Amino acid sequence: MTSSTTPAKPQNASMSSAHWRALILLVLSVGINYIDRGSLSIAAPVLQKEMSLTPEQLGLLLSAFFWTYASFQIVAGWLVERFSVNLVFGIGFMLWSCATAATGMVTGFAALLLLRVLLGAGESVAYPAYSKILATGFPGRHSGLTNGLIDAGSKLGPAIGTLLGGLLVAKFGWRFLFLALGIGSLPWLAGWALWAPKPIAEYHKTSKRGPSAAEILRHRASWGTFLLLFAINYAWYFLLTWLPTYLVQQRNFSLEQMAIFSSVPFWGLAVSTTLAGHASDRWIARNNNPTKVRRIFVASGLLLCTLLVPACYADDPNISVALIVIACLCFGLTTSNNWAITQTIAGPTAAGKWTGLQNGFGNLAGVVAPYLTGIIVQRTGKYDYAFLLVALFLLMGVASALFVIGPIRQIEWKKQTAAN
Repeated sequence: MTSSTTPAKPQNASMSSAHWRALILLVLSVGINYIDRGSLSIAAPVLQKEMSLTPEQLGLLLSAFFWTYASFQIVAGWLVERFSVNLVFGIGFMLWSCATAATGMVTGFAALLLLRVLLGAGESVAYPAYSKILATGFPGRHSGLTNGLIDAGSKLGPAIGTLLGGLLVAKFGWRFLFLALGIGSLPWLAGWALWAPKPIAEYHKTSKRGPSAAEILRHRASWGTFLLLFAINYAWYFLLTWLPTYLVQQRNFSLEQMAIFSSVPFWGLAVSTTLAGHASDRWIARNNNPTKVRRIFVASGLLLCTLLVPACYADDPNISVALIVIACLCFGLTTSNNWAITQTIAGPTAAGKWTGLQNGFGNLAGVVAPYLTGIIVQRTGKYDYAFLLVALFLLMGVASALFVIGPIRQIEWKKQTAAN
């Protein structure tokens, strides 16, 4: 609930020029975020041969990022609630950019593993910060659009990174890719220093703060959002980490072909998640029933994304890629509405902390999916069971959205402790 000392957010206000500047920065940052975390997947076909890595070792490296990314989410949620979210996010951005650049200079497996862990620690602050900023500083009636654009950035990152990164690796080698990404992203910090969103400061001046983690965990809705994100992330990180290698090893694409064809699903996702976010906002504005609208978008998107299974079994590589693209277009229906659900239920005072808890649990899928896929591929020599497992988790997400989360409306928090 909104206390007398917490400034009310104008839910029906329009987006100002300051909002749009801040949103552009946030979309750019999440694009950079996903390019950096996906860079190892882009370099994997070449790096794996150069460093003589087994599929299991590659799966371990791909999952190592999530050891710290997932485990630091609770800490990140606390940091963005307790300190200036702008400062916390800026420090995290600098850390992950430096870790990316340093990856281009490693010579051994252990050093590469360590830098993936540091990358995960730096990026762990991103989504708690995004959720806090959107929940407290942007008009609520645009939550589908703002979350859709943030999500589009997370899809444009892999789309651009896979396309250009794959071509760069083919021409200049994998080390050049990491150095270019890490150093080239640092100028973003100058824009953040100038145009970071200002409304957040009002919420740090309040004499009240949101519910504790224990209180959030007592609500069934929290566990529903946790399971939903785990299902979404299992499919997402499978695509992000293994799709390039799948196309090279299973479909016999060249590096140049891989760069083009593995980027297409992410371009499609970026478009569909933006359109779906805007469409869901308009539908809610007409019928004032966010529970119905968000459920329809999330559940249908997950269900249709199971087209990944026939994509794996298709004999024609072109049909396989086409089905993957269609599955990803449908996936955008879900991803644009996922964080809007969390921000609506948690409300401004709990959005950052709830997101940290949810992202911590949900990103355990990032630990499991890459490594488990590596084991499956090493033991069976093919990807069939890996694709089937993705479909099972997608169905788990459908069940969570329909039967576990419950009504999508803000919780009336009864316990608020005085801020220090």
